[in-house]
Amino acid sequence: MNDLLTNNAKVVDGKATPQRKFPHVKRAGDFLYVSGTSSRRPDNSIAGAELDAAGRVRPDIEVQTREVLQNIRDILRSVDADLSDVVEICSYLVNMNDFSQYNQVYGEFFDANGPTRTTVAVHQLPHPHLVIEIKAVAYKPLRSQ
Repeated sequence: MNDLLTNNAKVVDGKATPQRKFPHVKRAGDFLYVSGTSSRRPDNSIAGAELDAAGRVRPDIEVQTREVLQNIRDILRSVDADLSDVVEICSYLVNMNDFSQYNQVYGEFFDANGPTRTTVAVHQLPHPHLVIEIKAVAYKPLRSQ
C-alpha cells in the first residue's frame, strides 16, 4: 500500500532530503500539500546555479523554475498524482525582475486552465544561490480500497 495512505506524509526517495524534519508531501483528505520545493538536487547541488567563466555563480531563473516544477511533478507522481491535479501554486521569487522569464517557463507546464497562482517577492531563500521556491496544493481523491 502507498505509504502516504498509511502515514499521511512522505519524503520521496531520489529527491533532495528536506534540511529539517518535514515531508515533501502530505495528504489531508483528498488534498495533497507539497512543501516548498527548490531546484536543489539529491547531492545538495543546485540546478541553475553553475559557475560562469569567471568562476562566479550566476543563478538562472529559467533553469531553476523548470527544475522546481519537474521536482513537484516527481513528488506528486510518487503518490499517484500529477501536475494536472494541482489546484493552487504559490511561487516565491527573490527578484521580481525574473518574473517574465519565470512566467515563460511556468507556461511550459500550465496554461490558463491550470491552478490558481500567487507569486510573491521574498528577501531571501534558504540558500543564497536559490532564486525561486514553489509550494503546491493538489486535489486527488482517494480511490476506494
